[in-house]
Amino acid sequence: MSGVSRIWYQSFVDLAAQRPYISRLQALLDEYAAPGIRFEVHGIDPPDRFLGPLTEFRCAGQAIRNAIEAQCSGCAAFVFGHFQEPGLIEARTAVDIPVLGLGESTMLYALTLGRTFGLVTINPVFIPWLRDQIIRLGLTKQSVGVRALDTQVETYMRAYEDPNAFREVKDAFSREAMALVDAGAEVIVPAGGLPMLLFARERSFEVGGAMVLNGLAVVVAMAEAAVKLHRITGAPVSRRGTYAKAPAEAVREFLDSRR
Repeated sequence: MSGVSRIWYQSFVDLAAQRPYISRLQALLDEYAAPGIRFEVHGIDPPDRFLGPLTEFRCAGQAIRNAIEAQCSGCAAFVFGHFQEPGLIEARTAVDIPVLGLGESTMLYALTLGRTFGLVTINPVFIPWLRDQIIRLGLTKQSVGVRALDTQVETYMRAYEDPNAFREVKDAFSREAMALVDAGAEVIVPAGGLPMLLFARERSFEVGGAMVLNGLAVVVAMAEAAVKLHRITGAPVSRRGTYAKAPAEAVREFLDSRR
């Protein structure tokens, strides 16, 4: 694809088992992408199916390897399309292309739309992780809290195709979001690619007057901006401190330590 900048979009689901999500996600990214940009959706095998820190840790290792592969294959940027984005810091130290995170990008952009935000995640297991994420980003004063639905990946596979299932998820989401609005949230963030894609069909989704942010549109725009800025500045990130470049030997050791 001569003249096209390729961006690797790393989902944490299985390409075959979660086909309803993957096909819709690729179509949406194609719709959002600027001319000359191509987002390429990749999955994880095995996927993030046992929700919890251990599985997040396992998927992080594969995502970091894929970021290295993305650079080697000529991709202009790499996107963690998983809100919790485990491995984001490590990937930034391992490659010289921009690495974007769905959670980080969405939360930071939310603060250009309102002074406070709240997160609604897909399952209570992610609440502690998201609270830690907010702390790492220094956003504790701007965040009014994290609430959760009690859903699984399969819930969203049904909701993409069944209008009744879609309404059930949307109603449950709106109830949790309203509690955050009552606590002072001006922007509501669906904390996950699954609900973001589900609600992307809603052109103007609000709960109690608070915007429900389409994080997929945000990370597309941020990734495209990062590619352009990388071309202009020549640097994907600051190499001082947090994102200091890992030595080539360390990268080789990491790639060799699969088992």
